[in-house]
Amino acid sequence: MKKSKQAPLIEFKGSTAPVIVVTLRSLEPEALHSAAQEIFGDSHFFDGDAGLLELAHAGEQERADWDTICQCFARHGLKVIGVRGGNPALQASAQAAGLPVFPVDERSQRPAPQAAPSQAAPSQAAPEPDPTPPQLAAEAAPAAPGAPDPGPRRTLIVDRPLRSGQQVYARGCDLVVLAAVNPGAEVIADGNIHIYAPLRGRALAGATGDSKARIFTTRFEAELVSVAGVYRTFETGVPDNLAAQPVQVKLGADASSLLLEPLKLD
Repeated sequence: MKKSKQAPLIEFKGSTAPVIVVTLRSLEPEALHSAAQEIFGDSHFFDGDAGLLELAHAGEQERADWDTICQCFARHGLKVIGVRGGNPALQASAQAAGLPVFPVDERSQRPAPQAAPSQAAPSQAAPEPDPTPPQLAAEAAPAAPGAPDPGPRRTLIVDRPLRSGQQVYARGCDLVVLAAVNPGAEVIADGNIHIYAPLRGRALAGATGDSKARIFTTRFEAELVSVAGVYRTFETGVPDNLAAQPVQVKLGADASSLLLEPLKLD
């Protein structure tokens, strides 16, 4: 009698899962808490995303309260998985606290959150043009200078509704969604995002820095939209002239604010 072949109990596969790289210019927990509070308020913004702390600009400090620092980001839904950069003593203190040290050329990362100053919701005060306090900043990988034109983009097509907590990432291509993106769901693309259905969750286009990327939807009810890292949230609701309407989202001429425009379909 032949033995049935069993799948191995452990398998290893390469992955390029997105990771948010957070540049720290201070390691004082109170300063970081204030900076994060200013950016995200009390929101659980990241929904369990992985974060890597960049220490290259953290000064010559040799120790830090890593538990408190990780808790600061965990309050906003960001799970710190390690550090990179910084001096050897600081790296050693991070390792002693259970945080792996990643090589400086680690490139797996998510787009940087950067608020769109001129597009704040009507009931919110508009932030300054650079909303990120000096103690805390997130970075995105810039495009390689002189890189050849990659040619026509592929397109990832999703034809099922996305529920809360689900995420789709169209790496290196455009994304077309033919069903609703429900509240709490997230769609990300390195290129454009086309949603031929209600957008009620989050949409992030140009995830690797493409400033020409756009978001299109036939029914705009979004929680958050972002192009090339410049984002806008809608905690107080979508403006009346755009609510439940076809809309396109793109960067303004200054590349630091978002333009939300009605989309003419006829």
